[in-house]
Amino acid sequence: MSPLRVCFVGLDNLPVLFREYEHHRIGGEEVQQTLLARALARGGHLVSMVTGDFGQPDAETRDGVRVLRAYSAGEGLPVVRFVYPRWTKLRAALARADADVYYLSCASVLVGQAAMWARAHGRRIVFRIASDTDCEPHRLLIRFWRDKKLYEYGLRRSSRILAQTVKQQELLRHNYQLPSTLASMLVESPKSMASFAARQIDVLWVSNIRGLKRPDVFIELVKRLGSCRAVMIGGTQPGSEALYDETKQLAAGVGNLEFMGAVPYHATNEVFDRARVFVNTSEIEGFPNSFLQAWTRGIPVVSFFDPDGVIAREGLGRTVTNIEEMTAAVSTLHSDAQLWQESSARCRAFMAAHFDEGRILAPYLEALSAEGARGSQQPAKSNA
Repeated sequence: MSPLRVCFVGLDNLPVLFREYEHHRIGGEEVQQTLLARALARGGHLVSMVTGDFGQPDAETRDGVRVLRAYSAGEGLPVVRFVYPRWTKLRAALARADADVYYLSCASVLVGQAAMWARAHGRRIVFRIASDTDCEPHRLLIRFWRDKKLYEYGLRRSSRILAQTVKQQELLRHNYQLPSTLASMLVESPKSMASFAARQIDVLWVSNIRGLKRPDVFIELVKRLGSCRAVMIGGTQPGSEALYDETKQLAAGVGNLEFMGAVPYHATNEVFDRARVFVNTSEIEGFPNSFLQAWTRGIPVVSFFDPDGVIAREGLGRTVTNIEEMTAAVSTLHSDAQLWQESSARCRAFMAAHFDEGRILAPYLEALSAEGARGSQQPAKSNA
């Protein structure tokens, strides 16, 4: 394959790629875009990335990825800033990247804006679904009607759409009549693997703190677990500042819970290294990056949400339906060394079998190539 000229568009990606900015908030998609960009650069492809303006130098290359500034979050006057400086500077950054294909993930106005620029300049965009809500018009996590319509415009003009799960493929086909291809996610493997006895954190929760993540459910879980050692990591989200403050205050009243607040991505990995059980309390998800961070470290996951049934099918933890079941599952897994070791071994074996980097990259390379753009997007069998 000839080297691809690909540009990743993610305004919050910089703190993952440039560690000096890691105190800024990030989410799973920022991690995934950056891991994919680095992997493609290692493979000899010409990779650029459009991010927000955090004060970094423009066009600096890091890990083989050339980073171009668009605009800063607070720049411009309300209403008019939609056009200037935001759209204006975004278009300028897309032009400086001069890529053949532009990659975006997560429903947002950026998808439509990038699609308009790409169409006007004979370029392509590839979009990857990040959450089930990206496939449901009435549940989109987008505030304004205008931005929702721009997202749909970009979605329909993507040369390829990638999905995390079969469920997302079905939702996309049902709601938008659009096909997609399955593509799994990349994960950084730990440098070492701690034993059951060496892990000082019994139960870990990691997520940005917003309503649909239900941080209050985790706090209630920890109260029920009694003396277990629990850690909670999560930064605030725009519009959810009050919930963050409330969560921090609630956590402070639980003696066996350490609330760490926002923790940089690289430091979060170090916390995962010390955990026995990972808990997800979200109302809705896509395929959480945190699941992969847990499984690659041999950490079973206990969750209400099970993407395509993989937790139950592969024995990667427990899927539960209520707080009582979650309490029982976590209590058993974090205290029973033999049971934990059996589950941990399944997690590590699953990751070794299904998340080899070459295997994960294949659908991305196919979608990003000109040949992939001309091909059909028939549903594929899940790697999981």
